[in-house]
Amino acid sequence: MSEVNKLIKLAIVLPCYNEEEILEFSAKLLEQKITELINKNKISNESLICFVDDGSRDTTWKIIEDLSTKNHFTGIKLATNFGHQNAIYAGMMIMKDHADCLITIDADLQDDINVFEDMIDAHENGSMIVYGVRDNRELDSYFKRITAQGFYKLMQLMKVKSVYNHADFRFIDSRVIEELVKFKEVSLFLRGIFPIIGFNSTNVYYQRKIRVAGETKYPLRKMLSFAWNGITSFSTAPLRFIFYIGIIMFLISISFGIWVAIAAFTGESVKGWASSLLVNLIFSGINMICLGIIGEYIGKIYQEVKQRPRYIIDKILK
Repeated sequence: MSEVNKLIKLAIVLPCYNEEEILEFSAKLLEQKITELINKNKISNESLICFVDDGSRDTTWKIIEDLSTKNHFTGIKLATNFGHQNAIYAGMMIMKDHADCLITIDADLQDDINVFEDMIDAHENGSMIVYGVRDNRELDSYFKRITAQGFYKLMQLMKVKSVYNHADFRFIDSRVIEELVKFKEVSLFLRGIFPIIGFNSTNVYYQRKIRVAGETKYPLRKMLSFAWNGITSFSTAPLRFIFYIGIIMFLISISFGIWVAIAAFTGESVKGWASSLLVNLIFSGINMICLGIIGEYIGKIYQEVKQRPRYIIDKILK
């Protein structure tokens, strides 16, 4: 077998949603990087760059179509906006049959493409999954840094397997993707799924860059929703927490009842309605929170039972 045939065929999967301002810039950098890796005999000349258009409303798909006329570029268009995680999943499912290994990375290229070679080297040394991990958060605002670190610590507290400071920048062997297919949940949280698949894995560290153009697709509201989805998809700890709250509230109720009974027997009147009202408000608030958490899990069951498709493909560029 020739040396060329031994080289891995790599597919780089990039989810896109309204990325017209940055897409051509990112494509140029990726083309330079993939050419560099080919010239170094790190990857096959048949390696691909695949943009997944997640129902963009701007000219993103038109740009992808234009790029596909060049060597190494291809594209997938989803029928509507299915969300970031589903767009990554769609790209992986399509490209796993056309490549030996995949790299998933966001289209803004804030994650450092210069560690691609480190990822490939780690794969050659036996790692089936290589996680891209941020080595610091100096570019983040104070609020973003605190909330992000709090999220990862909360995931650890909830016993959810995850890689600290890792988002969705990773190198995956196609063998791992074949195992990913066996995970049938509709509510995808890939950061939690890959660590429980297993196989040899390692981390490469990089410094995240400033976004060159366009706007982030993860404002605070979406970040909080994404974090909550990750917790409720992989941990039953909130439900257990409700049980513990119930026990505590029960003990408090007994103590309060004993105090009232003693006051009645000794002839001491329980003065004021404010304290009683306060207790009722606290109990009512806790009950509503508990019902809300239970409702979230019931909603998850509802989504999973329906088994709606994670994505629907409109077009695939050859």
